[in-house]
Amino acid sequence: MKKITSYQVYPQIPESLAFLETLSRNLWWCWTPDAIELFRRIDPHLWSKAKHNPLAFLTYIEQDRLNALAEDRSFLSNLNKVKSEFQERVITCKDPQKTPFGKEGCIAYFSMEFGIHESLPIFAGGLGVLAGDHLKAASVNDIPLIGLGLMYRYGYFRQYLNQDGWQQEDYPQTNLFHLPMEKVKGNDGQDLIISIPAPNHPIRFQAWKLQVGRVTLLLMDTYISDNTNEIKEITNRLYAAEHNTRLTQEIVLGIGGMKLLDTMGINPSVVHLNEGHCAFVNLERISQVMQKEHVDLKTAMEIVPRTTVFTTHTPVPAGHDKFSPELLAPYFNVYSELFGLPVEQIIRWGQEKDEQQHEPFCMSLFALRMAQFCNGVSELHGKVARHMWTHIWPSRADEEVPISHVTNGIHVSSVLSPELVMLFERHLGPQWYLASQLKENMARVDDIFEEDLWRAHELSRSRLIRSVREHMSYQYGRRNASRRVMRAVESVLDQDALTIGFSRRYATYKRGNLIFRDLERLNAIVNNKDHPVQFVFAGKAHPKDHEGKEVIRQLIHYAEQERFRHKIVFLEDYDMHTARLMVQGCDIWLNNPRRPMEACGTSGMKAAVNGVLNLSILDGWWCEGFTDDRGWRIGNGEEYHDPDYQDAVESQALYNVLENDVVPCYYDRKPGGIPNQWVYKMRESIKMAMADFCNLRMVREYTERFYIPAHQRMQTLRENQWAEAKQLAVQHQRYLQHWQHIHIEPPTCSSRGPFKVNDTFNVTTVVHLGQLTPDEVEVQLYYGLLHGADDLCEGHETPMIVAEDRGDGAYIYRCDIICDGSGQYGFTVRAVPQYDEWLRFQPHLLTWVN
Repeated sequence: MKKITSYQVYPQIPESLAFLETLSRNLWWCWTPDAIELFRRIDPHLWSKAKHNPLAFLTYIEQDRLNALAEDRSFLSNLNKVKSEFQERVITCKDPQKTPFGKEGCIAYFSMEFGIHESLPIFAGGLGVLAGDHLKAASVNDIPLIGLGLMYRYGYFRQYLNQDGWQQEDYPQTNLFHLPMEKVKGNDGQDLIISIPAPNHPIRFQAWKLQVGRVTLLLMDTYISDNTNEIKEITNRLYAAEHNTRLTQEIVLGIGGMKLLDTMGINPSVVHLNEGHCAFVNLERISQVMQKEHVDLKTAMEIVPRTTVFTTHTPVPAGHDKFSPELLAPYFNVYSELFGLPVEQIIRWGQEKDEQQHEPFCMSLFALRMAQFCNGVSELHGKVARHMWTHIWPSRADEEVPISHVTNGIHVSSVLSPELVMLFERHLGPQWYLASQLKENMARVDDIFEEDLWRAHELSRSRLIRSVREHMSYQYGRRNASRRVMRAVESVLDQDALTIGFSRRYATYKRGNLIFRDLERLNAIVNNKDHPVQFVFAGKAHPKDHEGKEVIRQLIHYAEQERFRHKIVFLEDYDMHTARLMVQGCDIWLNNPRRPMEACGTSGMKAAVNGVLNLSILDGWWCEGFTDDRGWRIGNGEEYHDPDYQDAVESQALYNVLENDVVPCYYDRKPGGIPNQWVYKMRESIKMAMADFCNLRMVREYTERFYIPAHQRMQTLRENQWAEAKQLAVQHQRYLQHWQHIHIEPPTCSSRGPFKVNDTFNVTTVVHLGQLTPDEVEVQLYYGLLHGADDLCEGHETPMIVAEDRGDGAYIYRCDIICDGSGQYGFTVRAVPQYDEWLRFQPHLLTWVN
């Protein structure tokens, strides 16, 4: 067949409906209830058929229907209402001069995946949904942020199960004409093409631009006709299993992303790396700083880390991408020439030990070494991350490792049920979702009548069960099930039974099969005549995770047993739409990972804001969110070394909580009445999620703690032609040259004690600074409660002052200690650089008493 030129035909939209086209091309609609309802109102059946994709939806509508809507005053009134809100929330922006970032300030947010809506299939799970929510909150808060990711032609896989319950994968090609994006153009009006040096052939890519409210998202795409097939396939699938393809994906994301911004004339003052996949950004950013600002490598290495944010999500070492030096070397040759360094030395930036040349290059380690602002995604995960990476700062206690935490948050209006949206609009105001965490909103949630809250939830549950039945009919119909089976699946689940949901990625540590450990006890819970319980499961295993697939297969076989049939279901092909139905319609959200392997777990937050109560291990966010009046915990936060023993203990704890607490609370009601204690917990759960776990809070925290300080640091470094940055480079080299000569003698105290609370004693020590001066070195007394013979628990530092210059680089330092609490204490002395936070936390610049 001859080469075919494709073209797309769109409907002729009447002038009075022209805003529909504008709305369909900005993803702002997907988190705005009135905008969603505007599309659905046109034709609910077609809206569902189009998978809630406005561009596809508009192609299905008959011209006669559009012409009728153009004369429908009620519809036009709603359209104009949405248009007015769009103008206010998207088109109208703050005066840049009145923001902390000024006219030129910009945050570049890099992520391997973005989960904004199911119609844009470029995400796999929680990491991507978090990134999408980050863009939405940045739009709401009018933060000058630009997102960068990859445009996957086949996205993440679609899931279906064979007759044995074994997961199969399908990768349908994404219809680009049904996505609200356009190609990025160059100054000549042609498609912008960027090239990255690579072995054999340069990697050339184009870029697509999408609007997420006020925020722009750029997606890089190597599917260009002039590329080789191998290069075209780089951006075919998310998280490619083949190692070289995975490497080139991350090179396109990091190096290509920075080249794209540079070509578009965008010079971010702050860069945010969402997980280690993005770490190659640092290489290209150092290169651009050197070339555009005419500074040397050492100066650029002082600028880039101080203006970089790195968020890590992975609490296990095996989950961090690593590449062999042999694989990396050909891509680093161009930077070797520019930096004037051997390739081996650049590769060492991502290796744990300098002397082991063949050690893999760790992306997360490289990101940590190149970012002053590092964080985990919950309080517990921050602690886990500090412990996991403490070997990079071997002279510091875990709590001093420079990794903080910003607990994740959810975009409330993206997941809230339509029924609760109406209640919130009535009680909290029509634009409650723009500031959902305000304290006055919490008081207004208390004003919602118990009956209204419960009936709203019952409608959500009813919608979930109806959707489950439709979903199950499709699943079994695809497998050519018998008529008897097809009739049976049309009545699965009970509209009034306690419904427990479990949906997430089926990694083995998440223990999707924990509830099945004691089948007899589960049977007694599920088939209780007076107080029945039912389960809805969903989720995918990674295509290469055969253990995770086996968990799903086992679950399917359990669900097909006669005693569990109709009471336990598994929904294939989990996506954002299914997730919304479940977090809105279940009564309980079950989460039972092996602590502390759940970094955060935002699905529980989404359930909570819908009044769905959490039943969870004390892991991730639930450590911060749990109280007795919001849900239930499984265990008390124990951690085990034997996983089989842990499963045995915690499965019994799960059954106990269900039997003794959850089920009785749900069914504690008078005939025809509502479960008052349950509804009280629902209300408290909603308030908790809105106040503490919404992404408006999360992004505000990133902005205040990281973005603004990093942007302001960039401005101060830029002054006087980077004078301070150049001085920092000189000082850093001076530290590296002379630090090893620092020697601290054992400290002495003015009294041996014992002491009483509020007593004071004096500590002195002799410090030999060598060629360094007291202005360059801060000597600290480090003290705290003793934990064992040589460990301090929750250590504190206080600066010591120079009491005497003894000459020849030796100084006597002193300070006072106030005994502010009883207990067994200890102290020691150390030296750190007398400079900013970046230099103070350099791993090799810390000396303790010799």
